[in-house]
Amino acid sequence: MQVKPSEKLNVGFVRRGFSPSGGAETYLRRLAGALVAAGHEVTLFTTQDWPEKEWALGRIIRVRADDPIAFADELEDSDPSKHCDLVVSLERIWRCDFFRAGDGVHQAWLDRRAQFQNPLQRIGRRFNRKHDGILRLEKALLGEGGARRVIANSAMVGDEIVRYYSFPGGAIDVIPNGVRVSEFGPAPLKHARARTQLKIGTDEIAALFLGSGWERKGLRFALAAVENARVRLLVAGRGNQRKYRSNRVTFLGEMEDVRLPLAAADIFILPTIYDPFSNASLEAMAAGLPVITTRANGCSEIVEPKVHGTIVERADDIDGLSQALHFWSDESRRLAARPALLERATQFDLSRNVAHTLEVLLHSRDSAESTSG
Repeated sequence: MQVKPSEKLNVGFVRRGFSPSGGAETYLRRLAGALVAAGHEVTLFTTQDWPEKEWALGRIIRVRADDPIAFADELEDSDPSKHCDLVVSLERIWRCDFFRAGDGVHQAWLDRRAQFQNPLQRIGRRFNRKHDGILRLEKALLGEGGARRVIANSAMVGDEIVRYYSFPGGAIDVIPNGVRVSEFGPAPLKHARARTQLKIGTDEIAALFLGSGWERKGLRFALAAVENARVRLLVAGRGNQRKYRSNRVTFLGEMEDVRLPLAAADIFILPTIYDPFSNASLEAMAAGLPVITTRANGCSEIVEPKVHGTIVERADDIDGLSQALHFWSDESRRLAARPALLERATQFDLSRNVAHTLEVLLHSRDSAESTSG
């Protein structure tokens, strides 16, 4: 029997762990809230980390295990489909109706990283059990029919899923990430105050690097580029500062609210080795900052060169990164780019992402019921 749009569904979401500043958590609450507002029910399958107060939308079912394989095993034993009409996982598990591949393809990340590692580091990867477990789950979902459909946040990730696992392209929906654009709009007065608060000189050009996982996001390449371009680098996020020493860097630490450094910066730089779709890049665009990133960032698909920023092919292209910093150090270019940046960011407001995702989830449910009926 076909499910009518007015019929109530219970949608189960799977998320292992919790971070108060996590973009996935923010997205998940927004999506679940929209489902509840439309008259549906939601259930969260998660670990002990997720606070009760952060999920006032419906039922929480706790999974004791935290390790990826153990989490997936325990979840499988509990059979989420007994509690829900649709199971939507933001994690690699053994099976689900929808897998949101927000972290991209793990095998693709390992292959890209290997290009920047020495032989000893590549050998060490072979004996890392954590990677082996993630790859087992990824293969089960994408290569062995565990996921009925996939939501990818960039065409890059969708292509990788097909290439690595022969997953049917027709069962992949590409829905780019979204941000609340209204939270990041640029303002000259806010810019001046933010720079004063962070002790940035009026004549300094400040580039912002935002994110944790500094190896993957290419902090060492950003540091080399700012040394060449004689630009100040602000680094917001979690990482080992002792590995990244430079007179041109200011470490701001992990920040729940990144609007201060976004307001203070002139340019955003993220020479990432692999990023399915960088939310930070989209936030920078919403703040009116030109984005310098790599082709390995899914967000580069929405960046028009010399209009919204600069795309380099490889993270270790220091000359290309330095030239981009020189190019965007020109204030007139940044001012001219700002309207186009804001217009492009508005096209990816979080509300559009949520609406598109709801449409895909509910349409898929209708189609499945129609076929089975």
